[in-house]
Amino acid sequence: MTTSTRERIVAESLRLFADRGYAATSVAEIEAAAGLSPGAGGLYRHFRSKEEVLASAIREHIERTRQQISEVLKHASAFADRPLEIRLRMTCQAGLAKMREEQDLIRVLFRDLDQFPNLVAEMREGIVNPLYDGIASWLSTQPEFAGGDEDWPAIASILGGAVVNYWLANESMYEPPTRIDEERFVRSWARLGMGLRHVEAPPAT
Repeated sequence: MTTSTRERIVAESLRLFADRGYAATSVAEIEAAAGLSPGAGGLYRHFRSKEEVLASAIREHIERTRQQISEVLKHASAFADRPLEIRLRMTCQAGLAKMREEQDLIRVLFRDLDQFPNLVAEMREGIVNPLYDGIASWLSTQPEFAGGDEDWPAIASILGGAVVNYWLANESMYEPPTRIDEERFVRSWARLGMGLRHVEAPPAT
């Protein structure tokens, strides 16, 4: 598939921001990476500023995430005949795959986005919260969990947070927590999820 100049600028800028940092990446470097003449102003024919390029990258990822969540929830019934533990493992693996897919954006977030609080808010509301909401929605519709009165958003924040923490530790420290490989993590994550079939919430105090 042929990519447009605008798409190349967004993709290459995000890669450079992740590798070098937003401030350390020049417009000329983005232009060169995107196949334009460096310093000739080609970027400004598509974007008003370097910040607008970053904002466009974030918004494209937000739109893609919304579509992915919608597709996953729509087709979840196709796997309803598989054992619950397998479905949970698939969910965990999908979460880790999503983290890998967004790795450049996550690097930029942790390195530079404190200077762009409005973009952080867009990521939170457009990517992070919808992912947790998607996990909560999926859990609440599994037949093995029917009949309970669980706080699915809170449970999703715990299970989803475990996936995020595992990936971030692996990414930032170059190995997973206590060297637990991904297969063991996924298997144990699913086993924790299986326990929801038997847990009764204590009475509220």
